[in-house]
Amino acid sequence: MAAWSPAATASLLRGIRGLPLLHCAQRMFASQTEGELKVTQILKEKFPRATAIKVTDISGGCGAMYEIQIESEEFKEKRTVQQHQMVNQALKEEIKGMHGLRIFTSVPKH
Repeated sequence: MAAWSPAATASLLRGIRGLPLLHCAQRMFASQTEGELKVTQILKEKFPRATAIKVTDISGGCGAMYEIQIESEEFKEKRTVQQHQMVNQALKEEIKGMHGLRIFTSVPKH
């Protein structure tokens, strides 16, 4: 039986997008990842009338998949698919590096 080498072990412990799995596990201890902060900032700039924006890295902190919840007047009188297209357009460059995206949009209730 062959012994495990550090190189072999490291290659087996690669997670999403080649990041070590330990990197993903660190998510449990952080309040917000860099990716969450970046996506949130872009959405705040693109949707200045938003009353609520919540971005959650649902890939465990690796940045491969996000869930976005956004409430904004900009969505008023638009179909859900149009609202989602607006979010996709706002994140066009960031989406290129993602595996997936869940989008939930709504209009504020007055």
